[in-house]
Order: sequence, then C-alpha cells, then structure tokens
Amino acid sequence: MKITNDIVYIGVNDHNIDLFEGQYVVPNGMAYNSYVILDNKIAVMDTVDRNFTHEWLDNLNKALNGKKPDYLVIQHMEPDHSANIVNFIKAYPNTKIVSSDKAFKMMNQFFGDDFKDKQVVIKEGDTLNLGKHILHFVAAPMVHWPEVMVTYDETDKVLFSADGFGKFGALDVNEDWACEARRYYIGIVGKYGLQVQALLKKASTLDIKIICPLHGPILKDNLGYYINLYDTWSAYRPEEEGICICYTSVYGHTKKAVELLAEKLKANGCPKVVVNDLARSDMAECVEDAFRYNKLVLATTTYNSEIFPFMREFINHLVERGYKNRKVAFIENGTWAPMAISTMKNMMSKLVNITYLENNVTILSNLNKESTDKLNKLANELSEEYQLRVDTKEHKTDYSALFKIGYGLYVVTSKDENNKDNGLIVNTVSQVTNTPNRVSVTINKDNYSHHIIKQTGIMNVNFLTTDTPFKVFQNFGFQSGRNVDKFKDYEKPLRSKNNLAILPNYINGFMSLKVTQYVDLGTHGMFICDITEARVISSVPSVTYAYYQDNIKPKTTAKKGWVCKICGYVYEGEVLPPDFICPICKHGASDFEKIK
Repeated sequence: MKITNDIVYIGVNDHNIDLFEGQYVVPNGMAYNSYVILDNKIAVMDTVDRNFTHEWLDNLNKALNGKKPDYLVIQHMEPDHSANIVNFIKAYPNTKIVSSDKAFKMMNQFFGDDFKDKQVVIKEGDTLNLGKHILHFVAAPMVHWPEVMVTYDETDKVLFSADGFGKFGALDVNEDWACEARRYYIGIVGKYGLQVQALLKKASTLDIKIICPLHGPILKDNLGYYINLYDTWSAYRPEEEGICICYTSVYGHTKKAVELLAEKLKANGCPKVVVNDLARSDMAECVEDAFRYNKLVLATTTYNSEIFPFMREFINHLVERGYKNRKVAFIENGTWAPMAISTMKNMMSKLVNITYLENNVTILSNLNKESTDKLNKLANELSEEYQLRVDTKEHKTDYSALFKIGYGLYVVTSKDENNKDNGLIVNTVSQVTNTPNRVSVTINKDNYSHHIIKQTGIMNVNFLTTDTPFKVFQNFGFQSGRNVDKFKDYEKPLRSKNNLAILPNYINGFMSLKVTQYVDLGTHGMFICDITEARVISSVPSVTYAYYQDNIKPKTTAKKGWVCKICGYVYEGEVLPPDFICPICKHGASDFEKIK
C-alpha cells in the first residue's frame, strides 16, 4: 500500500491474537505497522511482531523491488515492533540501525547484542538525509516507553508517530476509530498524559499532512479531529457530558439501586447515562467510559470488610492512570457493617482534582424508604445542571437567576435574519431595576451580535461557570459570527421559548431578554431589557473576569517570543517569520505580538 509516492506500507494484520499485552480483548485483531521510505538512501521504519517474520520480510522484499535498505529506524523497542531486528539484519547485513541510546541498551537486553558496528545513535533534533527526504527525530519519552522517538519527514510532511495515535483492530476491519483508539490510549498510554502533552506541543510546530502510527490506520483527513481527541485525553479532560455508573452486585440489590438511579438521571435530562457491571463487562471498556464522561458513580457491596474484588481492580486502574477532573459519587451496600464508601474513598485519596458529591447512599441489604430518598437526592445532585433539558413551566420564571449576575463573563446568544445562531462573550450585564425586573447588556458596535440584536430585539444571556474551558472563550470571543458558524459543534442546541440557543453545558443559569430601550454610547450600545424567561441550572459558581485571567486563560511562559492574540499560541524565538501561520488558529504573523 502506497502512502505517498515514496512511502510504502509493509505492515501485517494479526487475527490470531486474543489478548493484546496479555490483558486487552481485541475482537478485531491488531495491526503491526511498518513502512519503507524509498529514496537515494532507503529507510525501513520499525519491524513487526515475531509471529509475522516471513510475511513482513516478504512485504519488504516486494516494496524494495530488488534494492537493498540502507537504514532500519527503530522508534520503539516494545517486542510487537522490534522483535524482527535480528531477522532483518540476517537478511540485510549491510544495513545501519538508527535508534536512541536507550533503545540500543534495550536491544542488548532482548537479543544479547546492541549491534555496535551498525549503530547510528540519534537524539532530539537530529536529522537523517535520505536524498529527497529529510527525517527529523523528536524525543517522546514515556509515550509510552522511555526510549521512544518519533520521526517527521519534512518532504512528504509525514509524522511517524510510534504508538501515538494508535488503536486496537486490524486494518482489514472497518470500525469506529475513536472507540478503539480511546480504549487503547487510556489503557496503554493513559498514565503519561503530561508526556503526551509535551509531544503534542512539539508536533504543533510541524506541518503535518499524514500520521503513520505503529498500530491502526494511516490518518490523512481531518487530522484536527484526532489531535484534538489526543489533547483532550492527555489533559485528562472529560470528552463528553455524561454519567458513568460502575457497579458490582452479589444478589441483585445493588444492581436494583443502580438501575433505579439510571432511570431517575435520564428523567432529569442527563444527556448520557452509561451503566457497567464490572463483573461482566470488559474492564478496559469500563475504564474508558470513566475517562470519557465527566461524572462517575461507584456502587458496590462491602466484601470481606472491604469492597468486591472487581470494584477494587477497577479503582486500581483509575488510580494508576491518574484519573482526575471529574465528579464522583458513591453507593454502598452492607447487611451488618457497610464499609465500601470509606474503602473506596481511601483508595482514591491519591487522586487530584476530584469533586466528591455530598449525597452518597448507604443501603442496608435492600432499598427502603430512607435509602430511596437518598438515591433521589443523589440523582438530583448529579443532574442539577441538566434540568434545563426538562422543559417544565416551573423552571421558566426562576428570578433567583438574577443572583448569578456579577462582574463576570457571559455568552450572549442571538439569531440573524438567515436563522443562523450566533453568540459572543460579554462582561457587561447588570440588573438595573427590580420592579419590573430589567437588565442592561452593553455590546461593542463592531460586533455582529450588536447588529443582530438591534434588528431582532431579543437575546439570551448564558451565565458561564468556573469549569468553562478556554475553548468556549475561543469559540465565542475570538471570531466573528458573520464569518463562522459558532454553533457548528452543537448538533442540536437547546432552546428557550424565544427559540434562541442556550449553551448545553458550562452555565449555571440563563435569561431570555426582550429589548425595551436602546442607549447609544458611542463605540458601544446599551440594551435595556425585560426578562421573558429565567432559569437556574446549577450551583457551580459563576466565572468572574479575574478568575478567567488567573485560572482559564493560558499563561504565557516563554522568555522570548511572540504570542498569538487570537488563541494564545506562543512562538519561541526572537524573530517571527513574516509568513508564519499559527498552527492552532491559522492566523498570520500580523496577529502576533511580542512577549515583553
């Protein structure tokens, strides 16, 4: 299979394997990827698993078409990629081996030979000239072994990413990339998020058109989708709004409570509720779900004065992978001495940035009125911000929403004459009277939203919360709704009764406003408005402008360089090339300012 004119795929598919690394179920097999770069000098990129020696060497021979390789580049020493180094050297004894110093030490451990006379030792920043193709080597320690290097071909703009961007599954099977890549990443690389973030930062300086991993498909289209997912996973951010419930049950009573909780959460408007029986589900899938969603409920029985073994194994997986930035609740069951909650909390005490919910539930053998009432309270606490999805009248005139107003940051939503949703960030929302309840919203005249609201006379104000990620401010604050669709990532926005969009998350309340008066302030316009609808969504604090500056907006850490005024990307260097394009937001050099 040709990747580019000069790069050929020579990997193999493995459908005989049942457990990858002895623990991960792979119903659709595995791919062991290897590549050849055909140039004046020929480089082979990695080998494959020992069970496919002859198939791989046959593929290599066909690709070479009578030529001989000059280099074997070993990026990663895990045996599913390095097992055939000796067999390769037997077939092509004049080839040099290109790898890191740590990798050569590992070769001696695996094969009793570090190939001293064939070594080309490379490190961060080194290059290899093949003729037309120039290979750049980038250190990627602990992604996911310490010796790992990745390779960038500047000619075809290909990143050979080692285990990065890999997935379970053979290449001759069609399946969703994200599901098996997520399970692969969290299971195998998940502990090393900091190291993956460092590699992503290096990769952001490269013009990458194709990603060639050592497992899974070659990635050519929509690379931003894959890179954004890797950024989310490695930063330990929830990928989706939802609640993952993981439980064990001996005689069915804990299972009954979990099923009742799931029903209540769905009735309360929770966007996604996933329930996993830890004794019967694939453990790796359960761990994947815990990382995928922003809330987790752990429910188990007291067992031998501790917890049920499958729950212990599950929590161990979370702890060793550094689970964080989530909300967690507990349900325990015990007939005479329930101890599960205290045991689970103690096991998770090493984790950081975990918010434990208040309404945990203790069941004595079976649900009764008291424990069912506690279950109801837990359901309400878990789903308080999702009440917006339940369209009931009692939520629509909650004027306590006014108490959410401060010198903060808000998303004002509107809709233009083409029925396209729009939104912008504002920090000037104030209550002006309480009889009747009126508020003012001030907007710069240069903003497209000002133009829309003057025409339509209506808007919604969404009160942002302290857990709002920077990407929300980027989306609604750093670009014009006239030129882009700010709601393109929202499949079906929630709507108030004025048919304007409401943000589905990261808000603790909103108001629908009807303009009654307009005040011209020169550069800005002030809209005096009546409140037509108001709701409180959650108790998460409102984000203030100061909180945004201190905790959300990315910090500039470079001593010398240039910062993008649009997205905050930092170019490190005294001189910014005049034709430089920001790799994040794609704005040019004119939108950068020098760091002082």
